[in-house]
Amino acid sequence: MTEERRHLVSQIQAEVRATAGELGFAQLSPAVETALLEVERHRFIPADRQGLAYLNSPLPIGSGQTISQPYIVAIMSQLLDVGPGDKVFELGTGSGYQAAVLAAMGVEVYTVEIVPRLAEQAATRLAALGYEHVHVRSGDGWQGWPEAAPFDGIIVTAAAPRIPRPLVDQLATGGRLVIPMGEPGRVQQLALFTKTDEGELVRENLLPVRFVPVTGAMDQ
Repeated sequence: MTEERRHLVSQIQAEVRATAGELGFAQLSPAVETALLEVERHRFIPADRQGLAYLNSPLPIGSGQTISQPYIVAIMSQLLDVGPGDKVFELGTGSGYQAAVLAAMGVEVYTVEIVPRLAEQAATRLAALGYEHVHVRSGDGWQGWPEAAPFDGIIVTAAAPRIPRPLVDQLATGGRLVIPMGEPGRVQQLALFTKTDEGELVRENLLPVRFVPVTGAMDQ
């Protein structure tokens, strides 16, 4: 599987170079590249699809959810601009793969999954694989994780038309929030927000993407 991960990372690097004009960087950072080589993606995929684990594509994981394309995981991780000792909140644990990549970068990850079965599976999986710096909770991620705030970065792995105030409040000054913005069933924009000293978010649109829609409080 190690050679397959190397091949996958080379594919991701090629796609990053091809989209450098939109992303603002032309290669993966050493930290992101090392994390992608280290994390065993096949451990986060249902047994009947493990043979597809190192394709650069999203895959279903059950309950109407997917594990994101590795290229998307890579660029979202890099856009957060975090490293050892930083704290990140993740909305949408899914399989736990994105959280594992961030943890492999030395980040303390607080992640919430609204589907109880997926949250339980991810927590069990991450613990078994030794990811001690990932904290998993089942619930509505739009409320964030206030007792662990402020966060140096926030990553949202489902599409939403807006950002709820709790996440804005829980992002540290200078922190970054990466989120796919848009309506379900349509092409969305992967957006990067940076929090100013005045507490406002400055938005930068990056790439067209397609994510499953967020559920929970945003439906109300």
